[in-house]
Amino acid sequence: MHALIVVAHPDTQSFTHNVAARVAKGVTDAGSGNTVEIADLFAENFDPRFAAPDLAFFRNQSAPLAEIVAEQQRIDRADALVLVYPIYWWSFPGMLKGWIDRVFTNGWAYDSAEDGGLIKMLPNLNVHLIGIGAADEGTYSRRGYDEAMRTQIDRGIFDFVGAKVVTSELLLTPNGQFPESHLEIALKIGNKIAG
Repeated sequence: MHALIVVAHPDTQSFTHNVAARVAKGVTDAGSGNTVEIADLFAENFDPRFAAPDLAFFRNQSAPLAEIVAEQQRIDRADALVLVYPIYWWSFPGMLKGWIDRVFTNGWAYDSAEDGGLIKMLPNLNVHLIGIGAADEGTYSRRGYDEAMRTQIDRGIFDFVGAKVVTSELLLTPNGQFPESHLEIALKIGNKIAG
């Protein structure tokens, strides 16, 4: 089993990176044949800007960029895609949203059927989402942020391409504290991914 863990946080010492490392440990601890690749979008200098070359490809005016094909191939090699990210303004940080915008392209992630319908091209992709937020559960549920995020991300992105969201976890930090129990949850998610 191979997991691709995508991390979108500029500080390698952040709680986000610690959670990603714990998920990776959970995957590898669950079996000797299990492997993990961590894609640190900031360390890799991924450019999140959907620019003229991306638009040209979207309009069928050019071939896809090699860097985007390489990202798609990373996902194709994985049995599980894990996104670990801080929650900014009740969604992905811009770096991760740009990665989705540029990598989940027409012709690879989805396509149009001859009858005008949608072809979901990633039905074999298992997705695990781990968002880390600096508020308590009451704030998220009282204002509907938790459901809004699931509508936008789980269904709006991953259901659109046919991927199965297996885990959709919000690790929330009341009083700005990052409890050790969140790292244990991350380890269990890693075990579950490998199981």
